Amino acid sequence: MKIMSLTEAAAERVREIMADSDKPVTGVRVGVKNAGCAGMAYTMTYVAEPVPGDDHVADRGVNVYIEPKATLFLLGTVMDFEETLLTSGFTFKNPNQTGSCGCGESVHLKAADLKSLSEARASA
Repeated sequence: MKIMSLTEAAAERVREIMADSDKPVTGVRVGVKNAGCAGMAYTMTYVAEPVPGDDHVADRGVNVYIEPKATLFLLGTVMDFEETLLTSGFTFKNPNQTGSCGCGESVHLKAADLKSLSEARASA
């Protein structure tokens, strides 16, 4: 199991953003923060240079860096990019997500086990 993977739609959107950026971008950094009524929210920023200590996943030609404190919460997650008539944005299909708030701004996450994390890092 990978720490995180991307759908082709997510990878394509990241490549578009990187190409359109007026600053150098080498990938995206994904994390979680305490927020909202369900407890946590996903974060994503664009990376010019990798942060030492981040986990690194290269998938579909895109670099994804994962904040160390988020790795256990994101293990096995698939990042997608979805467009509807009203919205567009990145979404996360996360096997560690146990719930979400009604407004969709936050999620409840449980940590994956350390054995699964060790196996994912070994296969990277």
